[in-house]
This record gives sequence, C-alpha cells and structure tokens, in this order.
Amino acid sequence: MFKEQLIIHMERTLSIIKPDSVGKGHIGEIIATFEKLGFRIAAMKMLHLSVKEAEGFYAVHKSRPFFQELVDFMISGPVVVMVLEGENAVIRNREIMGATNPQEAAQGTLRARFGESIGINAVHGSDSLENATIEIRYFFSEIDIVNSSTIL
Repeated sequence: MFKEQLIIHMERTLSIIKPDSVGKGHIGEIIATFEKLGFRIAAMKMLHLSVKEAEGFYAVHKSRPFFQELVDFMISGPVVVMVLEGENAVIRNREIMGATNPQEAAQGTLRARFGESIGINAVHGSDSLENATIEIRYFFSEIDIVNSSTIL
C-alpha cells in the first residue's frame, strides 16, 4: 500500500506596506488580512527609507521614467517591511495584493481596497522567489527572521 505524500512549498516573500497605507492607518487591516489568509509574519519593522535606501531597493527600475517618482513616494513617509512565510508565499502574496493598478485589481485585494493609483498602490510584494531572497536580505539579516521551528 502506497501513501500519498503531500509536498508543501513553504516560502518567504517580502511585503512592504507603503507610505500611503501607513499614513491612512491601514497597517492593522493589511497585517490582519495576511494572517487570516494563512501567512506567518517571520520578521517586521517600521522605518523611514532614506533616498539611498529607496534608490538601492528599486535600482532595477533606475532607467524607467517613473523611477524618481517612485523613490520620492517611498521616502515620503514611514513604511512597514515584513517577511511573510507560507505555502507558495510569493504567488499567494501577489494574488492577495492584486494588480499594480488598483483600478484593475480584483475586488477584495489589498490594492483594490487601499490603493489610489498605479503609483500610490498601498503595498509592494516580491515578484519571484529569487527576488524575494534578494529583497529580504536588503532589509533583514538572518538573525532578524524568526523561524517557524522556534515558535512554541
């Protein structure tokens, strides 16, 4: 008799609650959404990005016409940076966030609920597992991240 083996793909992804959502008091609602949908917060901090930090984080977009506007927005107020852990975390987080443009985001997604425009869209999330690793390392050292095995 063979037993089926369930393989669960536990992943980590980076999520940023952007200045617009922080300023409007949506931090708790956004975190509650992640937790209700099965994510575990493995690390979290609030900070105010410097120009250098924002430019470094979004360096991949440096040649794009919206780069300076993005940097200016990301330094306009505090952000909450989180490491989310869960099954297929990268893809699921992207689904929960919704389309980049809040007007095109599915009803109930974070961007549909809290975003204003394509540039002021409430949250950031890693777009791939590879980028999640890079982005997490940008803000957190391994010692900052609480492993699920250490939780009672």
